[in-house]
Amino acid sequence: MHVAVTGASGFVGRAACDVLLAAGHEVTAVVRGGRAPEGTYEVRVANLDTSALRTAFAGTAAVVHLAARAHVMRETVSDPRAEFRRVNVEGTRAAVAAAQEAGARHFVFVSSIKVHGEGREAPYTESDTPRPPDPYGQSKLDGESIVRDAGGRLGWTILRPPLVYGPGVGGNFRRLLRLASAARRWPLPLGGIDNLRSMIFVDNLAHAIAAATTHPEARNRTFLVSDDHDVGVSELVSRLAVALGGRPRLFRAPANLIRQAGALLGREADLDRMFGTLRVNSSLIQSTLGWRPPVELGEALGITARWWRSVSPP
Repeated sequence: MHVAVTGASGFVGRAACDVLLAAGHEVTAVVRGGRAPEGTYEVRVANLDTSALRTAFAGTAAVVHLAARAHVMRETVSDPRAEFRRVNVEGTRAAVAAAQEAGARHFVFVSSIKVHGEGREAPYTESDTPRPPDPYGQSKLDGESIVRDAGGRLGWTILRPPLVYGPGVGGNFRRLLRLASAARRWPLPLGGIDNLRSMIFVDNLAHAIAAATTHPEARNRTFLVSDDHDVGVSELVSRLAVALGGRPRLFRAPANLIRQAGALLGREADLDRMFGTLRVNSSLIQSTLGWRPPVELGEALGITARWWRSVSPP
């Protein structure tokens, strides 16, 4: 099968291209900046507009749409909501139209668990009513609607992953790696935090993308995906510290004091994301497509830790 991947030079895009290539598919890597993965056909586009994407998608049977504006740690635009809409909604609209005009038969849209919301104890499932908490989550939900309404011969699959981690990760998981590095040297007040969060290793997500692209039962379905192993901050920092070659030095501190300190430092939202509970039930994709995360949590954390040691100061 010939598959086009937008955002192919990105964190998830590179992994998706590698898995698709390893499975014997032809891959057109659609990129704006950065280098396309080795073995792909590189097509550069200046913007996510229909005419440019139609040319990029020519001859492809399926499109994996990964190009997006994700969470921005330090916002630089004056109107973030408009920018999320421009890239994640209108860009998706252009990609769907281009896929239809190019004659593609399937469209895989990688959305986000953020369409569901934050802060509840029970695991999210596909049947839960979406309640996006921010402009990013809303833009992903709006993009999903465009994909579902495409019509014609274009089938679709929507994937909603939680936090994605692995070599090259940024954002909050990189902060956890820094905390784990520090916990090998100094005591940190991160012991006994009993939250649970679902995550997904980047290669596991790439295999889910490949399954959604090729499996006939994936057509016109929405799936939540995860590593199928939920962890809390205390366990995660401890396991990362060990994977980094040290012993974690964590002690218990009242959660309200940690949150108060975060508020004083202007990091209250970051702490909520890090210490809150967000769980995903990924049983539907497992039962429908037979997909299982091929890399278990310990191995995935070890791979990520080895990468972190290679790029971070000793």
